[in-house]
Amino acid sequence: MKAKNEISKERKETVETAIEIKQNNLEISQNLLEGRFELYPENRRRSVNKVIYQSQYFQLVYNLNHKSLAIESKGDLIYSAIPYDTGRNYIQKASIKAILHPNETRKYIESHENNLKKYLALSIFQLTGQRVALDSNEVKRAYQQIFADPLFEMQVLGRLMQHDETGPLSANLAGKFLHSENRKTGISPYLAEYLKFVGEVTQNLPISTDGKNVHLLDSAYEQTKDNVYLEQSKNLALSSQSDLEVGLENLPVPLKVEIENIQIAEPIKEGMTKPLLKSNVGNQLRNLRKNYVAHSQNPKDLEQYFENVHSTENNNKINVISDIDSQDGKLPFSNPNFNILVGNISDSVVSDSKIQGIYVIGNHELADILSEQKIFSKSQWDDFREKEWFKDLVLDPDQAWPKLPIGDNYFYELIKEELAQNYPKMKILNNESVIYEGVRYIGLTIPVALAKRKKELQNFIAIELKRLLAQDKQIPTVVVSHAPLFNELSMLSPKSSSYNKSYKCAQGILSLFEDFNIIGAIHGHHHIPASSGQSKMVKFSNKNIFVVCSIYSKINTGFELAKLLPDTNMETPLGLKEDKN
Repeated sequence: MKAKNEISKERKETVETAIEIKQNNLEISQNLLEGRFELYPENRRRSVNKVIYQSQYFQLVYNLNHKSLAIESKGDLIYSAIPYDTGRNYIQKASIKAILHPNETRKYIESHENNLKKYLALSIFQLTGQRVALDSNEVKRAYQQIFADPLFEMQVLGRLMQHDETGPLSANLAGKFLHSENRKTGISPYLAEYLKFVGEVTQNLPISTDGKNVHLLDSAYEQTKDNVYLEQSKNLALSSQSDLEVGLENLPVPLKVEIENIQIAEPIKEGMTKPLLKSNVGNQLRNLRKNYVAHSQNPKDLEQYFENVHSTENNNKINVISDIDSQDGKLPFSNPNFNILVGNISDSVVSDSKIQGIYVIGNHELADILSEQKIFSKSQWDDFREKEWFKDLVLDPDQAWPKLPIGDNYFYELIKEELAQNYPKMKILNNESVIYEGVRYIGLTIPVALAKRKKELQNFIAIELKRLLAQDKQIPTVVVSHAPLFNELSMLSPKSSSYNKSYKCAQGILSLFEDFNIIGAIHGHHHIPASSGQSKMVKFSNKNIFVVCSIYSKINTGFELAKLLPDTNMETPLGLKEDKN
């Protein structure tokens, strides 16, 4: 039998080989795609986003700055006539899921029957002013119509995915859930053209898409089938290897034939409505949106009327979650294994005697702890009571966030001590590190992204990282903080209003990432929904590093980090041990 260190060495070499193969093949794939630039004359005036593949209504573009691919609709195509409709990514992802896994997606919709009937009753009321019961004939007919039209069924699936991740919907429900009204929105023909496009482009280029993200495929994908993450990605995304036999059977015949024959030069001409185009109905839509009153409500106000159909339990081996903001004094999920709580867990002084793992401090923890009168009255806070940021934490926390002390302040150690009493089996990491199953986790206290105090904050990050990394350059290391360290290791989109262009990594920190075996970063803070993706791989410090941001929702009770970690020598069979460095 081989010794543990020999097995560990073999696993490390296997992982390194797979990464090297993947990098080489990605370079080949990128060169292949870049060679297509010359096929489209408009690329001469496009300095960043180059067209790779094109149809009448969609195009695949390659961003030279971010080295990323995206599918875009062309300017004349209208996704939805519903004003301010935010469901496009959900519906596109639903369409991919539906043709890859039609039976599972049907069950998903059926599991929401009671919630759907509430939406249908509200839709009828919004349309007619008539109140109907959930068991009325009107609601029953409307429910059955969902399953009579596959493109409409995909839309409903997407709306339910949005419901589960962001909360109940309230505006324009008739156009979203009543088949008769939905026909006027133009979403079905949009979706038909979208499916035709992704069907062709995935057959002709080495890419996959889940309906939002587009990734290059390579031969390393096939050579690392034991990697759970790659296998899951393969099952969730459409590619040339996808089995569509069952899924396509559910589509309208004209659309099924066109996808099977890969003929998308012309739009569908029979059996379906043509897409809405701005050139035809642009003025009508502008007038509609100009006078539109949404009547939308905060999803949290509506949650009490809808039921959670998903389990609050998960069995992730290493479960990452953040931004729960619990309002009722308890955690809304359970996991018996190792949890990484990435801040903003509680707004109601939660305590849990069973949950195990590690916990980093977010900004909500600060105000939450101080909201408890017994804690607030303790003399330990006397040194801070006259400070402006402390007063704001007690009276108006939103005013306090940009004023908070940098994370090496003793104040955070007191917060840690209080949190530790509420979570006796959790290790609260206030600029500390622990080792779990051969991976070192460094927990930095960064409650908010102080972009306007970048120099001060990143000096703190550099000092603490250097201290905690010590001299051990070999152990796989993951850096955990509530707010992201800097732009390069953030799940926040550059298009977001919260994105700050100046919040880039300082050179002193970059050198630490180059010298040590830092394999990933975990953060929360920006409330990025699961639909945007909970993880990504980035090229940073001349190596591939994962970034994870797992925001809580009723459908997302945590992200499985184990699938991103290399196999390691399990030197800590009992789990957690403090890193003495």
